[in-house]
Amino acid sequence: MSDKKEILNKYLPEKSVALVIDILEKHPCHLKIVNNRKTKHGDFRKYPDGKYQITVNNGLNKYRFLLTLIHEIAHLISYKSNKNIKPHGMEWKRNFQHLMLPFVNPDIYPKEILAFLAHYLINPKASTDTDIKLSLALKQFDEKTDKNYIFEIPLASKFMHNNKVFVRGNKRRTRYECTEVYSDKKYLFHANAEVDLIKI
Repeated sequence: MSDKKEILNKYLPEKSVALVIDILEKHPCHLKIVNNRKTKHGDFRKYPDGKYQITVNNGLNKYRFLLTLIHEIAHLISYKSNKNIKPHGMEWKRNFQHLMLPFVNPDIYPKEILAFLAHYLINPKASTDTDIKLSLALKQFDEKTDKNYIFEIPLASKFMHNNKVFVRGNKRRTRYECTEVYSDKKYLFHANAEVDLIKI
């Protein structure tokens, strides 16, 4: 218990730790904190021996870490009650909302995030990154980097992503059409994709 508290203190807002430990004791699983992955903040899986594992990236700021961890615990609870549900269907949404309710609290989340978090939880999506306002609010508490969200950079500007150079094009509904310079191929980027702007 004290070891778990000591570890979680490094990654979570202080006032959330006891609540999280309480949830993890009610829903046991192996919580593994892993190196950052580009494609996801966390995941949940069940192993053939019947044990459950949740992983969360170690580079997330404490507010995003908490949100990601609760997101994954909601998967665990949903799976235990019904193994055939949609991963981000109504049952997961209800469990996620219910679990998050005590954390939507000014003692845990700062005012810069709170209103956007409350709005997101009305109908939570598979990824917080699809909610631009919440994503930006959370980003304020990240360690500072030179990266920009794609929607922040000017039209026709060049940027690097995965060691390739692109030109930012127009927005098409929710994504931005960008052209890879050397192949001239078109790619669609989510508005919250983080890229390196090439400054001229």
